[in-house]
Amino acid sequence: MSENDPKTPAAAPAPGKPAGKGGAKGSKPQPKSSRRRSREAALQGLYEWLLSGADVGVVDAHMREQEGFDKADAAHFDALLHGCIAEAADIDAVLARHVDRRTTDLSPIEHGVLMIGAYELKHCIDIPYKVAINEAVELAKSFGGTDGHKYVNGVLDKAALDLRPVEVAAFRAQRR
Repeated sequence: MSENDPKTPAAAPAPGKPAGKGGAKGSKPQPKSSRRRSREAALQGLYEWLLSGADVGVVDAHMREQEGFDKADAAHFDALLHGCIAEAADIDAVLARHVDRRTTDLSPIEHGVLMIGAYELKHCIDIPYKVAINEAVELAKSFGGTDGHKYVNGVLDKAALDLRPVEVAAFRAQRR
């Protein structure tokens, strides 16, 4: 029933639209995707690894025990955590060309976020480069320092030129 006429049923929301007032204000945030959850878990694992130097198997097991891990994309988590650790030296070499200090001097959060972003740019070709950068920026906003996301954005935007030159050039040419 509608608010004004108790005999008239209220209109149902359009298919695929949430019920409620609509618009960005007052709407509920979208649930996190399984890929976003896998990135968050990988970041937490990389943070642990960067600080403790623990064996990747120990870090992996610890992350899988965390609440909510069952909602993450386990295959993407595996690729990110194991890939970033296995290729840490190569990833740091790519990042070193674009950071203003040694990667070991970065905060462990920003370092981990940059590692994930660079790994996705290098290996996850199914993810558009702008999406890989944006996901890293979102991780930095959630877990990093106040302006860390700006630093991450700048570094990964430059790294994308090294790791995906054709895609970046095509995107930039399209914008002209």
